[in-house]
Amino acid sequence: MDRDAAIEKTKKFVKRELSDDFPAHDWWHVYRVWRNAIRIGKDEGVDLFTVQLAALLHDIEDWKFSDEEKTGSEKARKWLDGLKVDEKTVSHVCEIIENISFKGAGVRSSMRTEEGKVVQDADRLDAIGAIGIARCFAYGGSRGRQIHDPEEKPGDHESFEDYKNSKSSSINHFHEKLLLLKERMNTESAKQIAEGRHEFMRVFLDRFHEEWEGKK
Repeated sequence: MDRDAAIEKTKKFVKRELSDDFPAHDWWHVYRVWRNAIRIGKDEGVDLFTVQLAALLHDIEDWKFSDEEKTGSEKARKWLDGLKVDEKTVSHVCEIIENISFKGAGVRSSMRTEEGKVVQDADRLDAIGAIGIARCFAYGGSRGRQIHDPEEKPGDHESFEDYKNSKSSSINHFHEKLLLLKERMNTESAKQIAEGRHEFMRVFLDRFHEEWEGKK
């Protein structure tokens, strides 16, 4: 199996599959995660073949749009088996896909492998900073959620089920997830990148609330 060819074919497959998805979870989200994963993976000295395949396939079937959590890993396995990728790598990629998602403010989850930590960090980095802000409101709008409701307090979501069923506002989503991600980065490389992105969100939120109350 030619690894470069497998990655190139996987890129084309994912781009084709996600070409019509809405902006927060489309091919360009996957592209950014893939690029960040390569950057972090090089710094961390991990297996870049596994990292790239997992990054490219991590959202091939997002749980937000499917009733079954394992649909994504099953679809990824079928694709990778068709490329004749070795079983060890396929199983590793599927394990990463199944464990990558944030599952709620009150739910602690961890990745078993260094490759998984790299891909998870790359995905989380795309949820914060300027890109994260844009994606947050794009997703909220697509689900008919309010931008902000001052009377609605952020939830803790002690279970994945609570988090999945949440309907809170886009601004609450910052407090329920996005502002928590800096402290949940796995790798030193991602922690450094997250610092600036986290601060950018803080500045944005301060300005947002000042404008909301007519102070700016």
